[in-house]
Amino acid sequence: MPRALLSVSDKSGIVAFATGLVELGFDLVSTGGTAAVLREAGLPVEKVDAVTGAPEILGGRVKTLHPRVHGGLLARPDAEHEAELEQHGIERFDLLAVNLYPFRETVARPGVTLAEAMEQVDIGGPAMVRAAAKNHAAVVVVVDPESYDTVLAELREGHVAPARRRELARAAFAHTAAYDAAIVGWLDGEEPLPSSLHLTLERAESLRYGENPHQAGARYREAGSQGVWDLVQQHGGMALSYLNVFDADAAWRLAHAFGEVPTAVIVKHANPCGVACADTLAEAYQRAFDADPKSAFGGVVALNGHVDAKLGESIAGNPKADVLIARGFEPAALERFATKRKNMRVLGSPPPAQPGLQLRRIDGGFLVQGPDTVTLDRESWTVVTQRQPSEREWQDLRLAYLVCAATSSNAIVLAANGVAVGIGAGQQSRVDAAELAVSKAAGRAAGGACASDAFFPFRDGLDVAASSGVTAVIQPGGSMRDAEVIAAADEHGLAMVFTGERHFRH
Repeated sequence: MPRALLSVSDKSGIVAFATGLVELGFDLVSTGGTAAVLREAGLPVEKVDAVTGAPEILGGRVKTLHPRVHGGLLARPDAEHEAELEQHGIERFDLLAVNLYPFRETVARPGVTLAEAMEQVDIGGPAMVRAAAKNHAAVVVVVDPESYDTVLAELREGHVAPARRRELARAAFAHTAAYDAAIVGWLDGEEPLPSSLHLTLERAESLRYGENPHQAGARYREAGSQGVWDLVQQHGGMALSYLNVFDADAAWRLAHAFGEVPTAVIVKHANPCGVACADTLAEAYQRAFDADPKSAFGGVVALNGHVDAKLGESIAGNPKADVLIARGFEPAALERFATKRKNMRVLGSPPPAQPGLQLRRIDGGFLVQGPDTVTLDRESWTVVTQRQPSEREWQDLRLAYLVCAATSSNAIVLAANGVAVGIGAGQQSRVDAAELAVSKAAGRAAGGACASDAFFPFRDGLDVAASSGVTAVIQPGGSMRDAEVIAAADEHGLAMVFTGERHFRH
């Protein structure tokens, strides 16, 4: 008779799976909690301690760590191993179904203690999973309830094919790898850059293509976790590509940097080309679009609120966006997009979570850094000029500063009346970035603010920005020529704020 060992923390589907195994002639062996569930369902099951001849001890910490368990899982189907099994009175197992203690769920609870967390570190489960996975030619190993039906179907056909056994073994090793990574990550706590990183990623979504159509692309997530992109609902449009997700994520984060103030962000090639805050979302969108209509074509629109029918009509009436992401949509707006903008990817999403460590691949490894958090505390900033900013200027300084931090370096951003009217992105020269921003502002920056992502090394960049008519500037400071730049600001009658915080973005 074939034998199956079942020991699961997640008991969803286990009764139906076990019933199917019994119908196929399997004898069932199980541990305490799982055995109780199966017996309650009327299924015949032998407890592990009856197999091992040893009781569960140490509050259940030791129950499956025994030769009669691991010998039954690890024995090869050859004469030598068969003889040893007979010598020691060990019966082989043909199938193992195990999933592990809920460590992630435990540590996700507020205030969980180290002792509580450590009690949810599974020992016997991973040992059994790895043993069966190592011996998958002889033992079918199942760690995911989603696989139960597939395994039963193949068993009913007479056997589980070698390719399926290998696939299940791979899933088993991935399961234990992710489990250990979660434990290490929790033990790292608030360590900003731990001595080692243990990431296990699972493919969450196949994308239309990568950065270019000849490149394959997919979205992966950390195994066992869920991010905002797992909660996004696509209401219409074509399948997402790598750049759709990359740009939409950048736009979505920037839109929410302004809190609950109605904000519209338009991103093109990872850089904002239109950002506006207003009393209403519809006004913010139109002002952001009008800031640079040429660049907005084919871009990503992010709105930190809900799209009603009137706003939907406005979006559909403007040149097309590739992606629209918002918190939600009225049915009438969705109907309009389906007829007028049927290829536009329309995404509904909750607000983004706080970013974690940032990774970028290099040859042989990764560069890793913490997130670039923008400090908006005026008390930590210093006004270095003779003139103080007005309250209206403070608002434009804040907007320009946030947009600048989200723009590729070198970056200069001009903002006026709640709109980023001129964005100079990705220039090797700060003067060139300023000239580009002034050109794009086209006279609309008068009375507004200028932000620079790093200090002005000379006064020439500031002189260019001042030519746009801005009356306030925000920058990190820290140049050896700060005194020269401050004097130039006073000469232009500008208010200048030093933040002490650079925001390069590459």
